[in-house]
Amino acid sequence: MTRVAAEVAPIPRDEDGKPVFREPWEAQAFAMTLALYEQGLFTWAEWAAALSAAIKQAQASGDCDDGSTYYQHWLAAIEQLVQDKGIASEETLASRRDAWDRAAHATPHGQPILLANDPLG
Repeated sequence: MTRVAAEVAPIPRDEDGKPVFREPWEAQAFAMTLALYEQGLFTWAEWAAALSAAIKQAQASGDCDDGSTYYQHWLAAIEQLVQDKGIASEETLASRRDAWDRAAHATPHGQPILLANDPLG
């Protein structure tokens, strides 16, 4: 992560300075967002607006709003930005989500989920 990205979105850390993510996919979503930002796909203001919109939409739909779904909103925001910028269509994203779900179900417990594990891949 570049210094600029570290300044606009520092990695959340615990008291000991270790990164704090509840699941590996949350860290991956965080890293993917920073990588796309660093490549100039969007400005940080655009990112903040997209994340805010995703959270507001979830709240309007009855989200529990206790912080446990934060990275689901994060992922929804990055998917929306990717669509808005013409990088991937909703169909492409849906196809990738389906492949990920199949791979997750085909991956032995405790092993990293890899798209290569998608039985239809």
